Amino acid sequence: MVGIPTDLVSTERYLNHPTFGLLYRVAEAGAGRDLFATLYAQRIFFLVTIQDRGAQFEVIPLMDARHLAEQNLARARREGPEAHARWRQLFDQTFI
Repeated sequence: MVGIPTDLVSTERYLNHPTFGLLYRVAEAGAGRDLFATLYAQRIFFLVTIQDRGAQFEVIPLMDARHLAEQNLARARREGPEAHARWRQLFDQTFI
């Protein structure tokens, strides 16, 4: 999302998985990927790459998901306090 101020970009995003149902975005993971978690059973994490013909889902372990989310927090800290606060709240709700 080049050119869009970070204060206008919502961190809230949802995606429907064919087996696990509704997923919510936990963090940006770089290289066109995002980290998602199951909404109702919050301990299944997916690295999701959106492609022209759908999405590619890769299941990842909790500790790998947490590491990606921590990297996202570090990036958000450089963007400013408002972006960092939004991502921090989502991190805390997911991992703490």
